[in-house]
Amino acid sequence: MSDTPETTTPDAKTEPEGKAKITFDDFARVDLRVATIKHAEPHPNADRLIVLKLDDGTPEGRQICAGVREFYEPESLIGRQIVVVANLEPRKIRGVESNGMLLAASDAPKGGDERNVVIMTPMSAIAPGSVVS
Repeated sequence: MSDTPETTTPDAKTEPEGKAKITFDDFARVDLRVATIKHAEPHPNADRLIVLKLDDGTPEGRQICAGVREFYEPESLIGRQIVVVANLEPRKIRGVESNGMLLAASDAPKGGDERNVVIMTPMSAIAPGSVVS
C-alpha cells in the first residue's frame, strides 16, 4: 500500500470547467433583469440564432439575438419570461443588432454530440425590468 493518497479525475458532469475568479465588484457591475419575450423569429443570416423582441420594462423594449434555435422553436418562446444581461454592450451579429444576452444553462460544451440547453426563467411571473440579484 502506498503512503500517497489516491487522486481521481473529476467527472465532467460533476466538476464543470470553470473560468477565472472575479471580484464581487466585477459581478456587481452585471445588470441582470427579467424580460418577457414579445416576438421571436429565426435570424435571417444565421441558422443557430433567434431574434427576440423583449418587454424589459422600458418604453422602447429591447432586441437580442440568442443561439438557441436548435433547442427551441421561436413561436414556443413568445410570452415566456427570461433573465437577460441588460448592460452588455450592443453588438451586431450577422447584421442584426443585439442589445443584451439571455441566460441559459447547458449540460455539455458547445459542439458536443448531445447537449441540452435550458433558458433561465423566474419561478413565477414578475414585472418586466425587475432586477435579478
